[in-house]
Amino acid sequence: MTTAAPGGTGTLDLPPLVDQHCHGVLRGELSAAAFESYLTESDRPAAAGTTFFDTQTGFAVRRWCPPLLGLAPHCTPGEYLARRRELGTAEVRRLLLGGTGIGTYLVDTGLPGDLTGAHETAEAGGGTGHEIVRLETLAERVAASVRAAGKPGAAAEVFTAGLADAVRDAARTAAGFKSIAAYRHGLALAPEPPTTADVATAARDWLATGTPRLTDPVLLRHLLWLATGTGRPLQLHTGFGDPDLRLHHSDPALLTDFAHATAGTGTDLVLLHCYPYHRQAGYLAHAFPHVYADVGLSLGHTGPRATAVLAEFFELAPFGKLLFSTDAYALPELYTVGSAAFRTALEEVLTGWVRSGAWSETDACRIAALVGAGNARRVYGLSGGGGGARRPPGAVWNTSRR
Repeated sequence: MTTAAPGGTGTLDLPPLVDQHCHGVLRGELSAAAFESYLTESDRPAAAGTTFFDTQTGFAVRRWCPPLLGLAPHCTPGEYLARRRELGTAEVRRLLLGGTGIGTYLVDTGLPGDLTGAHETAEAGGGTGHEIVRLETLAERVAASVRAAGKPGAAAEVFTAGLADAVRDAARTAAGFKSIAAYRHGLALAPEPPTTADVATAARDWLATGTPRLTDPVLLRHLLWLATGTGRPLQLHTGFGDPDLRLHHSDPALLTDFAHATAGTGTDLVLLHCYPYHRQAGYLAHAFPHVYADVGLSLGHTGPRATAVLAEFFELAPFGKLLFSTDAYALPELYTVGSAAFRTALEEVLTGWVRSGAWSETDACRIAALVGAGNARRVYGLSGGGGGARRPPGAVWNTSRR
């Protein structure tokens, strides 16, 4: 078994990875404080006298990223940021994304800011890019257009028709959809589709408020069912996130009735992030053929403990139901950290099971390739092997799997 995480020795043979959930990278230069703010899910500054570099993510950045920029691992934050400024954002993006071993990027384009899109992100890494459409952002754009038209009497009808068209149009080109209902209301939503009358009432009430942010549970459910009707995979935020989230409202177990309701629709549900509820997500993936679990974000934020977390994902979830991602956002460093954490944890877990005699080496290589790329290719209907992604230093890929 032969491949490595960036900078490592490695023993697992992997194809180019499919990052099935990620975000764009900031194009502009960042101050030290701004850079540090992206090392955490918190939307507040670090406590007085502390730094977000002193986190598992901060340490992982200093472990995996400096060698790709010509520095020693574990250099100081000051040394690293100085080198980053010296190279410039475009070159840093090219070097860091090019060192991840990611061949395909499925980019959620629903976040604001001067971020690279799906194709620009992928191009920097030598791979291919596809868009994931965020449902709530799509609905808010339709609502803004309806409000700007200034026809309050017909606003609800125009909005609901326009929203259905927008989802249908997006499905023609997008790899899938994503919902952040966990942020906007929580996952304890009624599982069945809302009635036409309920949707019209909720739309009228929301449009009348002038509030841009969609939080109405009826409209959130309506979005989920519009997306389900397209047959495209539907990503659902669960678990860990920023303080806008109420963590106990994001437990994926709250989606059990929705999983029952959507069984047989032909649409796969992909549970994102999951931590600290990753065992619940594993149960749902175990119990429902159309439910999948994403290991991203969990690993990038848990550092050396990622091995234990990944092993827990493997406890109940069928091996064909686990998907790699980085959930990288704003910093190209988070792509590097996410892929390195995944490769390192996967190597430690699977080679340990091979050494114990629990798994064969052949099976370990096969399952590693499925989790890293093959499962996502099947779920999202992706063809090919992910383009010309550059190999992480020291990596050996089995090109027969591309």
